[in-house]
Amino acid sequence: MWVTADGHIRQELRADGRYDEARGNRRSAYTGRYTVTGSHLDYVDDTGFTATGDIRDGVLFHEHLVLYKEKQA
Repeated sequence: MWVTADGHIRQELRADGRYDEARGNRRSAYTGRYTVTGSHLDYVDDTGFTATGDIRDGVLFHEHLVLYKEKQA
């Protein structure tokens, strides 16, 4: 699970190539598929919108968002 510093946005990148992004109390606000090439991610949401992301130094930079890997308890 990747989360913004304030916890408002949570993005699950599933092993089956699907993602599920929650925003605040809105579960599954965005869903779709993603592919990974090296440290680069390409997203296509279920409405056809596309986006990109890059993982650098353990941080996911997804368009204008900065997400951090959630620590497991």
